[in-house]
Amino acid sequence: MARFEFKLPDIGEGVMEGEIVAWHVKEGDQVGEDQVMVEVMTDKATVTIGAPKTGKIEELRAAVGSKVQVGDVLVVIHTGNGSRAHGGHPSKMPAASAVGDIQESLPGTSYFAEKRATVETAHEDKTQAAGAEQPEHFVEQPLATPATRKLARDLGLDLRRVAPTGAGGRVTNEDVRSASSSGTLGAPAASAAAVSSNVASKRAAGDAPADKRLPFVGMRRRIAERMHESKTTAAHFTFVEECDATRLIQLRDKLKPAAQARGIELTYMPFILKAVCAALKKNPMLNSSLDVEKNELVLHGRCNLGIAAATEQGLVVPVVHDAQALNLFELAAEVNRLGKAARDNKLTVADMSGSTFTVTSLGKQAGLFAVPIVNFPNVGILGIHRIKERPIVQNGQIAIGQVMLLSLSLDHRIVDGHVGAAFAYDVIAHLEEPALMFMDL
Repeated sequence: MARFEFKLPDIGEGVMEGEIVAWHVKEGDQVGEDQVMVEVMTDKATVTIGAPKTGKIEELRAAVGSKVQVGDVLVVIHTGNGSRAHGGHPSKMPAASAVGDIQESLPGTSYFAEKRATVETAHEDKTQAAGAEQPEHFVEQPLATPATRKLARDLGLDLRRVAPTGAGGRVTNEDVRSASSSGTLGAPAASAAAVSSNVASKRAAGDAPADKRLPFVGMRRRIAERMHESKTTAAHFTFVEECDATRLIQLRDKLKPAAQARGIELTYMPFILKAVCAALKKNPMLNSSLDVEKNELVLHGRCNLGIAAATEQGLVVPVVHDAQALNLFELAAEVNRLGKAARDNKLTVADMSGSTFTVTSLGKQAGLFAVPIVNFPNVGILGIHRIKERPIVQNGQIAIGQVMLLSLSLDHRIVDGHVGAAFAYDVIAHLEEPALMFMDL
């Protein structure tokens, strides 16, 4: 039989290396031509590569998580035709240049989706097994008065295992005393010594769940690499200021019916993106990136705004391209589309590429404020935090206002502090008086 070494083909678009995300075959498997063999993640996409020939998998040369270069041998296949003796000349074979489908999805997410399903199934099995061990009567949250609960504690009874006779399923003092006198229901160890002995025996028996190890690959690993690159390359500093969102809330509420009539969900994000576009126009240094190889600062003409979004697979940054050219409803429609694609794991390579500035928001989980990490090679990222009622001063009087904190992280190598502050106040000016957003329309 011939021995065929399959090498990582030229995927195109200047890609020279990839990461092995998943193998769909193992050594000893029989494969047919074009049968899916391996997933390789690049900076552009995840590529599924099929078998170039029918044969038997003899050797996998790259482990999951390893980096491979174009031309590296991925797998050795025994085929049933041709001849390639060791030390001889190989027969002419088709070049390994054709690749499988470039998936229009987040790269490297399938592994973690499968693992999550496995963990959930295991949890269900464990829960069912635990349920099978419960006594005939067991209520996780029994109804009882504080006095009855204290009595159960004093008598060393597990109240969850006491059968109730009171109205509405309530456990009474008599139920507790009856269970205690019978000595048959739910009594945990009655003394500290007994408790310690029970803990020691469980520890010796190894009842604790075992640690689990998951390969740090795919999307999670790529996120880690990007975060590390940003923190070790950009000189971060963060500027924090508050914004009175009262008029923003009022305007959004007025425009929501018109948006809904067009089938558009109108959130605060389109307003924020429009304010960012206006502020970037006045402060173009924040809409730039540093080309280290050419030692040039690139001032971008277009506002391609990344929107950091948390998904089950990790943090992703879909991009609203040419945001400066879109009106409010067009921005809202694009934000809706990208958000749905992120949730459905259907973001394309184009959706994820080319950001010039980034906005991030945790929505209801945004807390007081956070220090976002610059989405390198962008030089700035704006953190949006939850709108809360806070005391503010209006015309010398204290009033209750709708206040939102903004945290702006910048690459201090490129952006000076006063420039970053000017940008932040321009954004705030447009959000506090949102009518300014429409002056250029």
